[in-house]
Amino acid sequence: MSQARIWTGSSTFTSGSSTPFGIYDTDTTFQLDAPKVASWCATRLGYPIIDIELEKENFFAVFEEAVSEYSSQVNQFNIRNNLGSLEGQPTGTDYTHKSINGSELSNIITIAESYGNLANVGGRADIKRGSINIGTGSQEYDLQALWGTVSESGERIDVTTVFYESTPAINRFFDPYSVSGQGTLNLVDEFGFGSFSPAAQFVMMPIYEDMLRIQQIEFNDQIRKSAHTFNIVNNKIQIFPKPTSDYKLWFEYQVVKERRENAAIILPNVVSDYSNIGYNFANYSNINDVGKQWVRKYTLALAKEMLGAVREKYNTVPIPGSEVSLDGAALRAEAQSEKDFLIEQLRENLNEVSKKVRMENEAAMVDQQQTVMNKVPLAIFIG
Repeated sequence: MSQARIWTGSSTFTSGSSTPFGIYDTDTTFQLDAPKVASWCATRLGYPIIDIELEKENFFAVFEEAVSEYSSQVNQFNIRNNLGSLEGQPTGTDYTHKSINGSELSNIITIAESYGNLANVGGRADIKRGSINIGTGSQEYDLQALWGTVSESGERIDVTTVFYESTPAINRFFDPYSVSGQGTLNLVDEFGFGSFSPAAQFVMMPIYEDMLRIQQIEFNDQIRKSAHTFNIVNNKIQIFPKPTSDYKLWFEYQVVKERRENAAIILPNVVSDYSNIGYNFANYSNINDVGKQWVRKYTLALAKEMLGAVREKYNTVPIPGSEVSLDGAALRAEAQSEKDFLIEQLRENLNEVSKKVRMENEAAMVDQQQTVMNKVPLAIFIG
């Protein structure tokens, strides 16, 4: 059996050759801390009372891995916390160790615009206006053939509004002669109804009185008058009642192709998901003492795991007249438990300072302050 290589008790860090990936080799603080962490881990594992079957390269490798794991956990948290704010930003920007103060409102607006296109209340697709000539006695018209084919080069149109409505009841709601005196007119004009010359009682009566009066007018029209309306299916419109004169019918529409093209924005070279947001390995020098303590403990757990793997290779070691069982399996189990605990602890601490949790805590604090203020007696005024 070959002789296991034993920790010598000291180490020297050489930039460019001491760690597998060299991620932090140029960091002066990392160079200074690496030998110290190696000695501390060896001491925690039992050196010099017992031999430690690891060398400096092993300790430097797990130290690099521990810093990388800490950086990865922090970056994962930052990505979840800031993805909504950074989505759509140019790729290639390094957000490591940077504060992100943007909001997710821009993404919400983008999503709302897509719905606005369909609801005809906004969006990026143009709302256009067209018209056709209505002839006496003709009720049916094909808007696609009469307008879409001619004015939109045959592109499919989607009619959203037809300006063929009966006179609104509000226009017949007020009596223009019921008010006299410039003072009253000025008063109702303050409410934005000066153009209707409303009666004085409009200002004084409750709103349900207005609703009842409008319903009365509309219901009266339905019974006593022929309803002015239309029916539109597949851009084919039917007009009721039968036109008794020639006139122009106006309508609003969207070009279906333009609406579909504007429904989704495809932007190249921008932050789109978890995989291309710019968070890189943290600078070891910028990690505070709280983080470095976590790194040291995680380095020890990784070293313990590696030592267990080495010792597990040989379950027993022969000695004169007997043999000694090694603790490789126990070390690996203990190391795994420590790693799991440290990861869970770090994630919990990060989640406690997420934007969502901080807003919830601030809201709770405001509620508590309000509760306290409600119990403060009001000052008594003595004249």
